[in-house]
Amino acid sequence: MTSIILIRINCPDDKCAAAIGETLVLKKLAACINIDGPVEAIYMWEDELEREEEWVLWVKAPHENYSKIEAEVIDLHPHEIPAILALPCIESNARYADWLNTNAKS
Repeated sequence: MTSIILIRINCPDDKCAAAIGETLVLKKLAACINIDGPVEAIYMWEDELEREEEWVLWVKAPHENYSKIEAEVIDLHPHEIPAILALPCIESNARYADWLNTNAKS
C-alpha cells in the first residue's frame, strides 16, 4: 500500500472543477488533477429526485494532505455538501510516486 490517495470530487461544471484543481496544484496539495465529464448524477436532495450533469475532479495526492484538500474544496465548492471521496492507492510505480510526493508538499 502506498501513501497516495485518489480523491473523487463532483463539481457542477467544468469551470468549478478547473478552479478547484488549479488551486490544489498551485498550493502543492495535489500533484495532478484530471477532470472527467460531463457525467450524469441522480440523487435525492430535500426529498426530491435530482438529475443533472456534473464534472468529476480526480485528485492525486499524498494521504497526509487530505484534511487540507478537504478544507480547500469545502471553501471553494458552491454546493452545501460537496461529494469528496478519498480512495487509497494499493500500488504505484516508484518513479511516479516520487514525482507525486515531490510536487505535492504542503
